[in-house]
Amino acid sequence: MVDMRMFRDEVTGWAAGGSGRPARELAELLGVHTAVLLEGLSDLAAVEALAAERGRDLAGEGVCVVSMGGAMSVGRYAGLLGPPGLGLRLLGLCDEREKPFFDRGLDPAWAPRPSHFVCAADLEDELIRALGTARIEQIIQAEDELRPWQTFLRQPAQHGRPRHQQLRRFLGTKKGRKIRYGRLLVEALAPDQVPAPLDDLFAGL
Repeated sequence: MVDMRMFRDEVTGWAAGGSGRPARELAELLGVHTAVLLEGLSDLAAVEALAAERGRDLAGEGVCVVSMGGAMSVGRYAGLLGPPGLGLRLLGLCDEREKPFFDRGLDPAWAPRPSHFVCAADLEDELIRALGTARIEQIIQAEDELRPWQTFLRQPAQHGRPRHQQLRRFLGTKKGRKIRYGRLLVEALAPDQVPAPLDDLFAGL
């Protein structure tokens, strides 16, 4: 069965130097008209979770959400998926420090304005501030990670740091944790708690 995941995999292979023909064929078959460019898999998990929470079938709407493996790849992906390539409409979500890559990679002539939405530090930072540190710690406990969290807090480097910063660092200390919590934190949001960059991205879809 042909689905958006197959298209996304072909795009990743194309960006790595493979043939673009399968991606072109799948884009036409699936009716893809918009690509959302994201830095990593934790952002992808968060966007897909919010789509599910809002009852949005992005694939059915012709929207492909792409994890690029880093903001420095945005020019490459934009060239393949935007007007020079497949001719798709392009949107993006990025961290504040990576904004210059998106500013350069998304040509104003190719994309609507605003074409990309910027998180104050990163998406995890936005989600922690939206939910509050106490709620994040409840989620950590519910995920049976209270002991690793307490061990982390005993590290000398964490002494005296604000709880917000400790939580943000903790989410990135184990492979796959940011991805898992990207979904969990979004699922814990009330409708009026969705961070502005994420909310604005969905408003543009």
